[in-house]
Amino acid sequence: MIYENDYITIEKESSEIPWLKIFTKDGHKELSSCSQDTKNEIFKALDIIEKKMLSYYMCEKINIASFGNYMPKVHFHIMARFKEDSYFPEPMWGKKQRESNLDLASFDIFCEELKTLLN
Repeated sequence: MIYENDYITIEKESSEIPWLKIFTKDGHKELSSCSQDTKNEIFKALDIIEKKMLSYYMCEKINIASFGNYMPKVHFHIMARFKEDSYFPEPMWGKKQRESNLDLASFDIFCEELKTLLN
């Protein structure tokens, strides 16, 4: 976990690309069931993460996904995508397109800088 407050937690996903997940703490299955405070925290974090990923990684695109079929709890995936990653332009859950060897800036440093922005 890289961040936590009363409403959300933010965790790293192990991947070839920079990938974070935001989870709600309230246990609701659908965003519409969450309190307005929880929604505000989710969207504040999404905005901060997206902007930081774009400036830090200079990526092709940011993907934001919320499925919750296997884990029926409100959560979001935020991924920095690159034309050279293994799946682009497919989603990370899609068909692998190529072998990739991305040479990206440190994800650990990114997360440390992100913590400062989130606090």
